[in-house]
Amino acid sequence: MKALIFAAGKGERMRPLTEHTPKPLLSVGGKPLIAWHLEKLAAAGIREIVINSAWLASRLHDALGDGAHWGVRIVWSHEGAEPLETGGGLLHALPLLGDAPFLVVNGDVYCDVDFTALPRTPPTLAHLVMVDPPAHSAQGDFALGSGGLLHSSGETLLTYSGIGVYRRELFAHWQRDVAGTAGADTTPPTFRLAALLRAAMARNAVSGEHFSGRWADVGTPERLAVLDAALRGEHG
Repeated sequence: MKALIFAAGKGERMRPLTEHTPKPLLSVGGKPLIAWHLEKLAAAGIREIVINSAWLASRLHDALGDGAHWGVRIVWSHEGAEPLETGGGLLHALPLLGDAPFLVVNGDVYCDVDFTALPRTPPTLAHLVMVDPPAHSAQGDFALGSGGLLHSSGETLLTYSGIGVYRRELFAHWQRDVAGTAGADTTPPTFRLAALLRAAMARNAVSGEHFSGRWADVGTPERLAVLDAALRGEHG
């Protein structure tokens, strides 16, 4: 199994910290945020990792190199000066991810989920790890049905953790599925992955699981500081 780490965003809510440092390189618990992902992916036996880049890309490339430090092989999916959003970024990286299902991890989250426990070959087009909505964004994203399928709406909405297992077939008809979405008609396409996921949910083609362990969306300097203090306290 290969993995894709999203690391191309500008981290605008994290400024001034991200004016000169890519968000995934911000330190928590004594190491860059993205290093926690690389260590966990390597421990799960995932050796080939695609990382997308755009904002301050050279700093990311210089810091992580070819991944040998973590016992993995990093392949870069560079998007240019401007990031392509999650959907456009995944579409751009798709040729590097092969034909088998692959793991996707947002570079700006921290999560204790066991990557080895996720399905290697989900029966659906995507299998998402869902968490309870955090206090700073209490509305949630998708509803998890009793049969394990995710839906765009429902009485109780969970938040997408930014971690999931995807099949490349999710993009088989992406132009139809995201038609009318902002950025879908640009060259290269720049659209959010949520639009594609919602279209697949309408066909009962997205599954999920509820994760109740530690998860943090490191979206502001304040949340970064809270996570940093917690991890330093646990790991010395």
